Amino acid sequence: MSMLDDLIKSFTVLPGVGPKSAQRMALHLLERDRSGGEALAEMIRLAMEQIGHCRECQTLTDKLVCDLCEAPSRDDSLLCVVENPSDVIAIEQSHSFRGRYFVLRGHLSPLDGIGPEEIGLPGLFDKISRGVVREVILATSATVEGEATAFYIAERLEPHEVAVSRIAHGIPIGGELEYVDGNTLSRALEGRLKMREGS
Repeated sequence: MSMLDDLIKSFTVLPGVGPKSAQRMALHLLERDRSGGEALAEMIRLAMEQIGHCRECQTLTDKLVCDLCEAPSRDDSLLCVVENPSDVIAIEQSHSFRGRYFVLRGHLSPLDGIGPEEIGLPGLFDKISRGVVREVILATSATVEGEATAFYIAERLEPHEVAVSRIAHGIPIGGELEYVDGNTLSRALEGRLKMREGS
């Protein structure tokens, strides 16, 4: 196998990148943007060496404590639990949440040998036991594993004096009912909000 073949194969470690896309990326860097390729290689090397997990929330950061955990303007009493760092980015882009985060390292999956320790739940329970958090928002995915993870966390938090809520899953803005699947529609109906009280 040639070095070019090795380079192409190395791109396929990225999610969603198949052999054809990997070949296109490798050839583009070699033929049209060698300086960009060198800069990319250096940035990847630095990131692999220097980026780790925040000791407070477990998100990815090149610091001991991430910027969100250090921000004094955030609400310490409100804790949003998500499955991965990309969820934090998505929520932050919505500009709708001003509390703190706790990032799991995935979701529970007993069949794959992924239990509470593997996704960092002891750290979450330790954080809550400090007594500062008043509400935990479970923002895990709507998959079977995400639901099971949320249920497990909610069950374990019963002895603590914290409110536990689950993000609503429903119809996206601009979505038309005829194109929404039955499970999503059912969830949207169950999680409906009252617009006014009846008499």
